[in-house]
Formats: sequence, C-alpha cells, structure tokens
Amino acid sequence: MGKISVTIITFNEESNIRRCLESVRWADEIVVVDSFSTDKTVEICREYTEHVIQHEWLGYVQQKNYAVDCATYDWIFSLDADEEISPELQSAILGMWKRGFSYDGYKVARKVYYLGRWIRHGGWYPDYKIRLFHRAKGRWGGIDLHEKVILNGTCGKLKGDLFHYTYENITVHIRKMNSYTTISAQELYKKGRKPSLLNIFFNPPVKFIKTYFIKAGFLDGKTGFFISIIGSFYVFMKYLKLWELYQFNPDKPEE
Repeated sequence: MGKISVTIITFNEESNIRRCLESVRWADEIVVVDSFSTDKTVEICREYTEHVIQHEWLGYVQQKNYAVDCATYDWIFSLDADEEISPELQSAILGMWKRGFSYDGYKVARKVYYLGRWIRHGGWYPDYKIRLFHRAKGRWGGIDLHEKVILNGTCGKLKGDLFHYTYENITVHIRKMNSYTTISAQELYKKGRKPSLLNIFFNPPVKFIKTYFIKAGFLDGKTGFFISIIGSFYVFMKYLKLWELYQFNPDKPEE
C-alpha cells in the first residue's frame, strides 16, 4: 500500500482553499504550489501543511506537473483549489488504499455547483476526470484549460463526486471567460489553426443546441439556459480573438 500525496496549485484562492484543504486532511501529504498570491491563500495553506512552495506561473500543465514533482509519495491525487472531495469519494479512496490499488489511475465524477444549485445536465455531469494516479504511470498533458492526466496504464473509477465550485457568480464567470478565451485562442494560434466565418457564426449556435437540447441542459431550469448561452458566447469570443490574432500576425504563430 502506497501513501498518497495531494497536490494543489493556487493563486488568490482565499475564498476556496480552506474548503478544499479540509476535504483532504486524511492525506499522507499535502503539497501546495502557489504562484505568489496577494491575498491570504498562502497563510491559510500553512495552517494545513508545511509543504507550501511559491513558484512562478508556468501554465496549467507545467505548474501541475511541477507540483507532482514536488510530492514525496508515488500515489498522487491532483486537486484544484476550487474543488472539494466529497465524503463518499473520500471513503472510496481510503477503501481502495486499504485494499490495495488495482489500477494505475482512477477517474472521478466531477459535479459543479453554480448559481446556487448542483448542475446535472448539459454535459457538466458526471464529467469524469483522472485525478488519482501513480506518478510512474501518469503525467499532466494536453493544452492549457484543457489539461488532463495522460495515463500510461490501466484506469478504474471511484464512487463519489468531486465537488467543483467553479464560479461564485455571473460576474466572476464572465471575467474568467474573458481570460480563458484569450488563452484558448492563443493555443489555437500556436497550433496554426486559422479561423473562418463558419467558426465565428456557426459554431456558437451549434454549441447552444448541443448543451441545451442534446445534452438536456434545459433540465437544469433557468440556470441551464444561462449556462448554454454563456457557453455559446465563449465559443464566439474564442474564435473572434483567434481572428484578431491573425489580423495582427497573419503569418507566423508565436512560440
């Protein structure tokens, strides 16, 4: 039976981090990599662990891998600062730990809390993610905002939800969406992906139809409608910003 290190990356997460850390008190080790928060994030983290490391921001993929590299033990549970391990998921993890791990990594179902309710449709749930893995078999990969654990081995599932408190309100959602669409557009630009009128004008309504109707977002009531509208606008802004990048740099993507 291997011990478990929980790794968390943070930046100005004082409103979320205590809830997150309370849910992993059971871990053998908690490693926090903070990118120089200006609020009370670091102070709160030091109440729970001595392993608080401040490091320059490298991007989501590299920062999460850096946190894994800083961990002591072979089994890693990678957690975001705005997430919380539910009691049922904690029991599943500890039960697996006692019996011995049967797989090289494990997926968990992530459930989002948004505008005062748990979202169960529209493609937001169960949203399975690999979060528990053996460091010799798993590594963060993909691109920023779409980063994921790349597992070179077998994968199982754990019972229980990983709670995700994604946005405090619509204002925060829109502010983060502005930042995220910029990052997404830059990632597409670096890959040489060129925008088209189809992307800008056709993809957003398709996104709305897919989220609200095909994935039954309407079953989440008014909140499901808001999510579908904002998701559609996200797609519009991403491709519009990609178009803008090519207007000023038509030939060579930035490194």
